[in-house]
Amino acid sequence: MIKIITVCGNGIGSSNLLAMKINQIAKKNGFEVDAKSSDFNAALGEEPDLFVTVDEFAKQFPANKKVAVVRSYADKKKISEDILPVLEELSKG
Repeated sequence: MIKIITVCGNGIGSSNLLAMKINQIAKKNGFEVDAKSSDFNAALGEEPDLFVTVDEFAKQFPANKKVAVVRSYADKKKISEDILPVLEELSKG
């Protein structure tokens, strides 16, 4: 199972929507993921397999964290295009 934390400013709206979309996309494409939302500061203390956020927040993560950038918190097509290659890479180990 791939553990994912989605990140936005407050960890409530946008990142929660993104986590739901990622869970749906992953299930549809045969990936086992557990995506949960968080605000940026709380996320820094976590150790998931992957952080997923928009470019604005991705630039703020330390270099040693695995971060995937999505172009939208809500557009399922864009999220799919951005996240599926990363899930494929992570699933191969």
